Amino acid sequence: MTPLHASAGTGPGDAHFAVFTDSEDAAAVARSFARPGCRTVNHPSGRPWLVGHWHDDEAVTAQAGDAALAVIGCCPVEADELRRRAARLRDLAETEALARSLTGSFHLVAALDGRIRVQGTASGLRLVFHAEIAGVRVAATRADTLADALGVDPDPGELAVRLLWPAPHPLYETSLWPAVTAVPPQDAVIVAADGRTARHARWWTPPEPVVPLAEAAVPVRTALREAVDARTRRGGVVSCDLSGGLDSTSVCFLADRSPARVVAGTWPGRDPADTDLYWAEQAARHLPDVEHVVWDADASPLVYDDLLGIDDVLDEPTIGVMDRSRALHHLPALAARGSRVHLTGIGGDHVAWCSEAYYHRLLRTRPLYALRQLRGFRALWQWPLGDTVRALADSRPYGRWLADAAGRLREPTASSSVATGLGWGTAPRLFDWVTADAERLARRALLAAAATATPLHPDRGMHADLEQIRSTTRVIRQWDHMAARTGLPMASPFLDDRVIEACLAVRPAERVTPFRYKPVLTAAMSGVVPEPCLRRTTKATASMDAANGLREHRADLLALWEDSRLERLGLVDGAELRRLARRPASPGLSSAILYSTIAAEVWLRGLSHARGTPRTGIPLP
Repeated sequence: MTPLHASAGTGPGDAHFAVFTDSEDAAAVARSFARPGCRTVNHPSGRPWLVGHWHDDEAVTAQAGDAALAVIGCCPVEADELRRRAARLRDLAETEALARSLTGSFHLVAALDGRIRVQGTASGLRLVFHAEIAGVRVAATRADTLADALGVDPDPGELAVRLLWPAPHPLYETSLWPAVTAVPPQDAVIVAADGRTARHARWWTPPEPVVPLAEAAVPVRTALREAVDARTRRGGVVSCDLSGGLDSTSVCFLADRSPARVVAGTWPGRDPADTDLYWAEQAARHLPDVEHVVWDADASPLVYDDLLGIDDVLDEPTIGVMDRSRALHHLPALAARGSRVHLTGIGGDHVAWCSEAYYHRLLRTRPLYALRQLRGFRALWQWPLGDTVRALADSRPYGRWLADAAGRLREPTASSSVATGLGWGTAPRLFDWVTADAERLARRALLAAAATATPLHPDRGMHADLEQIRSTTRVIRQWDHMAARTGLPMASPFLDDRVIEACLAVRPAERVTPFRYKPVLTAAMSGVVPEPCLRRTTKATASMDAANGLREHRADLLALWEDSRLERLGLVDGAELRRLARRPASPGLSSAILYSTIAAEVWLRGLSHARGTPRTGIPLP
């Protein structure tokens, strides 16, 4: 059996581990995971419980009698408090309340009477997987850890699903590896004392969105402040993005109130119409104790930069590879200034704002109010009247929507965003370079999901919000791993579960409106962020960087498809992709339709390099 990836534990902020029950058989399997550089925490019996990589400040463990608890990640809980909780533990289900009482972003592991319980975050930023290895059920925080131990290759059907743009819930949350089971973010996995049987148990449900905005401001502010404090309370130097947007500006002002010294970095956009620098400088004037670093706009990597050089060992494809260089470029310079963690504003768009799809229900419960708001959205997003009426009249259940999408994979993408904005989400599509075999596999998966899938919430607005949060954390989870390799971990306080809960609890009619920009965050940050900085109502898109990147890196894209792993698997038409690489101005490429294909190709290349041998191809079922 192969050990946990050594390359995955190169810096703080990337804790990963496997969890074992308290039995002799499990101990034998655990020993096969333990290699030089791994850390081990034992059960009270002395048998291995946790095996993996983490830094001292990323783990708090406690034991009391036959009970043990571990919090691994970012959480300000003290060992004495965790020990008291362990001493009172009589049932593994009691850890649900513990998880919901803690701030930060972490995995929570419990052991009691030989059984284990493992959970990640409701956001999906920290995931859990499990598999049977040598007759023993093992849980882990990375899917590829288990796949390597089993010696299995990725499932081509799962790869075909990842070529969808986008892959809808629940398809993007499954494991790419046969025999490796993904645990949904809202669930924990519980493994029986015999080490062989496992079940999932739900531990998280979203709050009812009923809190008026006036009452929600303080809980949202408190949750975000505590999320920032979890990263800054130890003092030292921390760094923050200061894009000029409301999300990163809020995090920066909260960090400035902490014991830490703050370095704030701003990337000005290349687009002359980009006003990020103006708004960042406005904020910096109110932060005299913060060191403000303005990077050279022309030094910022473009989208698609260095795709051929990516060697991160990831457990699934991610569209984050397109912006990897941009996301990480400034981290070494911030580390050189003493930063020990870099805080971002990522996630603010997903929790401080929300989907217009709530108005599908609001039209039926508050019709006059909803119609007035919908007129505003039509003007804001330029929704055609006919498309808007059809979207509002569409009452298909989620499974039916998925099944219908399976029959329309080759249709052109909709010219209007209204069906996405008011519906269950963006209908998935496949493009000309995806083969008929891949289409068959993707359609089969969609239809199978349609037969049993339920939405993340009965209200399509809450479903859309949760799906956006989870699809974002799938990217950020991999960026966090990449950042750890540079030596400076990243953190995104908006994506902490307590922050998400506080925001989702706000009445949707007050969270999303065409007449105010991010009203939840502006209300919560009043008195923290100066009033002039709360007035921004725009957001930069970096579309020029994407267009320039496609043109300037076409040689790399061509090289990517010259020896395509996806083509070897029969999933893409390499000739068509090479033709597109030579013509980066082709209609449609200005949008992100290539992203899922590039993500899968880069991931397969990284997998080949990590295993030391090129893949010869996986037979299609």
